[in-house]
Amino acid sequence: MTGSGTSAFDRYIGIDYSGAEVPSASLKGLRVYLATRASEPFEVLPPPSPRKYWTRRGLAEWLVELLREDQPTLVGIDHAFSFPREYFKAYRLMPNWPFFLDDFQKHWPTDDDNTYVNFIRDGLCGNAAARSGDSRWKRLTDERAGAKSVFHFDVPGSVAKSTHAGLPWLRYIRQKVGRRVHFWPFDGWSIPAGKSVIAEVYPSLWSRSFACEGRTSDQHDAYSVAAWMRRADADGSLASFFDPHLSPPERTLAQIEGWILGINV
Repeated sequence: MTGSGTSAFDRYIGIDYSGAEVPSASLKGLRVYLATRASEPFEVLPPPSPRKYWTRRGLAEWLVELLREDQPTLVGIDHAFSFPREYFKAYRLMPNWPFFLDDFQKHWPTDDDNTYVNFIRDGLCGNAAARSGDSRWKRLTDERAGAKSVFHFDVPGSVAKSTHAGLPWLRYIRQKVGRRVHFWPFDGWSIPAGKSVIAEVYPSLWSRSFACEGRTSDQHDAYSVAAWMRRADADGSLASFFDPHLSPPERTLAQIEGWILGINV
């Protein structure tokens, strides 16, 4: 993609994620906003059912169907997509993102029915003891963004639970949609023309730039993600955020740890 000012995407989806309860639970904190080139973000509600709010499973299934459509779509999700290099070193893991996702899901099967993140943390299922991190470990992008460690549970502003709940669903989407979707930056920093993209975002970067207009904090975070991505694509600045100013070693590291879209240095 280029910085010519011509929009690269047709749709922009902002997701405020939640790691609460189980994959089939209706979660008030799980919110989705969608914008198009022509329209401001609006909230997308789950398909009609007894559940009032999105479930993690339902959201993943909806994204799979949406991303199979022939409309380039940029999806921003507010949880970490990978772990710090210390984690890979501690468990002697191959520095390969698909391998990481498989290994994580094997030990943290948070996509299984009736499985809470805390069930695995407490040793009731899965094997957290063999794959746990240290809250002092941070990714380079976390340091640049001023974000908390992906292993810092049970504190305000933590993304640890949503990350541990969300990673297996990234794997699910990748398995179902395949090469139709570019997971940035793991599939490369450059975005092939016409492809949909899923990227990690950090709503705090932009939420204060948009008026709340009666939205809850969860709604506003999802709205802000979609609104910023749409605006950045329209004004031509999005291309620079897909190509952050990183040294070659930092870039290599970020393709293992992941990178937050919007952090340019």
